[in-house]
This record gives sequence, C-alpha cells and structure tokens, in this order.
Amino acid sequence: MYNRDLCNELLRIKSYFPVVAVTGPRQSGKTTLCKMAFPDYGYVNLEDEIVRGELSLLRKEFFMTKGNLIIDEAQNMPEIFSIIQVMVDENPKLNYVITGSNNFSLMQNITQSMAGRAALLTLLPLSFSELTPDDKSTSTDDIMLRGFYPAVLAKKIPAQDAYRQYYNTYLQRDIMQVMNLKNLDEFRRFVVLCAARVGTEFNANGLSNEIGVSAPTVQSWINVLEASYIAFHISPFYKNIGKRLIKKTKFYFFDSGLVCYLLGIKTVEQLSNHPLRGQIFENMVVGDMLKSLYNKGQDNNLCFYRDQQHEVDIVQQEAQRFKAYEIKSAQVIHTDFYKNLDYFKKLLGEEVVSTQIIYAGKDEMPISDNGYVNYMNII
Repeated sequence: MYNRDLCNELLRIKSYFPVVAVTGPRQSGKTTLCKMAFPDYGYVNLEDEIVRGELSLLRKEFFMTKGNLIIDEAQNMPEIFSIIQVMVDENPKLNYVITGSNNFSLMQNITQSMAGRAALLTLLPLSFSELTPDDKSTSTDDIMLRGFYPAVLAKKIPAQDAYRQYYNTYLQRDIMQVMNLKNLDEFRRFVVLCAARVGTEFNANGLSNEIGVSAPTVQSWINVLEASYIAFHISPFYKNIGKRLIKKTKFYFFDSGLVCYLLGIKTVEQLSNHPLRGQIFENMVVGDMLKSLYNKGQDNNLCFYRDQQHEVDIVQQEAQRFKAYEIKSAQVIHTDFYKNLDYFKKLLGEEVVSTQIIYAGKDEMPISDNGYVNYMNII
C-alpha cells in the first residue's frame, strides 16, 4: 500500500465541491486512493454490467438508497452525470467521488452536466516522493525499467509481464472502444515509433510517412493516447525575445516502464547500453515533474526552450518568473551541462529565479558562476 501525495489535495478540494472526479491511467491507484480517503462512502463499479443494468432500471432511486458514493469508471455510463447533478442540487449534503480512465469522456460529461459542482484531479503512476526506501534501493536503470505503476512495484511483477498485459489490455479495452481501427498493426507500429521519439519534437508528417497513414490520422491517435493517459506533450517556450524559437511540441509517455517495453528493452543491461537511455531518463524526470504538479492540484506549467543553437529541457513558468532545468542521465557533472542554463539566464535576466541540473549521479558539485545552478540527484 502506497501513501499518495494527491490524498491531501483530494481531501482539501472535497470540502468545497459536492463532486470530485479523479482521472488517470488504468492501474494508477485511483480506486485505492478514493477508498482510503473516504472509507465511509459506498462503492459502485460501472465496469460491472450487472451494476449498470440495475442503475439503468432504477436510475434516481438507485442513488437515493446509496448515500455518499465512490463511482468507479463513470465514463462507462454517461447518463449518470445528469442524475448526479439533480441529486446534489436537491440534497447539498450528498457527496460523490467519481473516477475515470478516459479524460475526454469524463471532461465532456462534467462540463455538460456538472459545471460549477465538480472539481477535477489527476492521479498518475507513483512519483519519486511516493516510492518506498526499498523501491529506491536499486539502480536508476532498474527503476526506469520497472516503471511506476503501484501494482507492478508492490507485487514485484516482472516488468515485461506487467507491461505486456497492460499494453494488450489497453489496446483491447480503451483504444478499440473509442476508435474504429482498420489495421491494428499500423497502430502498434505507431505506438512503438512514438516510444522511440520520447523527449523529441513531435512531427505528425514524419510519423505518417513511416507508418503509411495520413497526418490527421496520426494526430487523432496522439489525442487518444493523451486522453487515455498513456502519453502527454509539453509546449515550446513563447516569449518575444527576438529569436527564432522552435514551435513543435515535445512528446513523452507517462511511464518509463512502458517505454522500455515498447522499445523491446527487457533487462537492465540492455537499458544501460541502449542509445535512447538518455531520452528515457529525461522522459522519467519530466513525467515526475508533471506528477508533482498534479499531486498538488496544479496545472501543467512546463515547457521547453529551443532556438537554433540552444536548448533548455524544461522551463517552468510561475507568473513572470521562470525556473530552468537541464536533465542529464550521466552520473558525473560536466561544466558544459550548464552552458544552456547560463545562456537562458542571461537572455531573460532577473526573470529567471533558479536554474538546476537534474542528473543520475550522487556527488555534490560546485555551482555555476551565475550563482543559480544547483544539482539534484533524481533518485
């Protein structure tokens, strides 16, 4: 059992809204979190056909006999959202916690039926702060290979077994439900090619040429990956600073273990020598930064800076202040690691309030001459 950082935000926001929706990928721990946070609530799972049948027949009467409820995978029965709206309007003391693994379906129903009545939170796989000391007592490569899904770590399921089943189930249950795929092999090839491009600029035209499908089809597949919490993107930095900035987004997966599986990486030895190890490490770090934001109930404020000569992996904007991060998979700091950070700070001056190198080593190193570069071991 893992203590989830999102629990504090879930309890806080629940005091203001009668309905809270917790979204996130399958097997990220949404049900466990909600049951731990609200042990006195009833529970129904709308993936159960019998429950859906009973609810369809009784509708409002079903809810009147249940009291406060945790409703799992609510997107499977869109008509319940209007019923919940009526219930909370008629009885302000009623409370509902809704979970879902399809962000598009859940958001669509919430905005249509429960605007102003519901808060939305996102639970992703485990963050570094949620790992146990035992989870952290291994190598960086082992952590990347195992990934961060709670059940995989708690049950010590071999990564290949876990992610093979996760991937196949994801294709069968989620993708096939929302897409009319004519060629499953094309989609499989698409997902593998996406895994090989983590941390790089996303080019729909390039992918479409490799797969043999149209660019709009590729974009629609990307949208499904994002709506199902398999992948996400971060946008380029925009500011009028007189530079030719890159305009394409960068693409990441939410879990490094799934990336390794898709790339055919089965062992720590294979990962340590893999040409994409640095990109997988960056994927893991950026994903952890996003988890930290969501666990606090905050929006994604991550972007990246790149012009024709310089790149900063992550820029985090807070009002008119910026934090800049370089991500390196090396175990030793080199002086050239902070050149781009120094450049970015000189470019924006006092608007850059901190710079940091995140790397895989453990040694403490001197800070840069600008006085802002710190070093953090991700493990």
